[in-house]
Amino acid sequence: MKDERKKALETGRKIGAVAGAILYVVFGIVPGFYFGSYAAVVLLSHLTGGPLDPGIFVRMLVVAGILLGLFCTAAVSIVVGAVAGTTLAYIADTVSEVLKVKPIAEEAKSTVSDKQT
Repeated sequence: MKDERKKALETGRKIGAVAGAILYVVFGIVPGFYFGSYAAVVLLSHLTGGPLDPGIFVRMLVVAGILLGLFCTAAVSIVVGAVAGTTLAYIADTVSEVLKVKPIAEEAKSTVSDKQT
């Protein structure tokens, strides 16, 4: 791969990851908090076989579930953003390569050589 393409893809990947992180901060913290705590409560209620007692151990596990939910939603947001940025950079690079204009001198040489044969 050309160095220009590698640099374009790397830049797109970084921009996409930053955009994913920003979208996570704006839209992902509350769902991550909610789904992490809900998953922890459901898992603990199934493990204990009934309603949960509000003890310190249960609260610690719910906080761990919240942190895990926040971490997982952040990781997914950043990875999806990086993949989207890389894809858009690849598409932009491919389109710019296809639409690249040949210099006039090369075009004139090819025209002259075509007429002589």
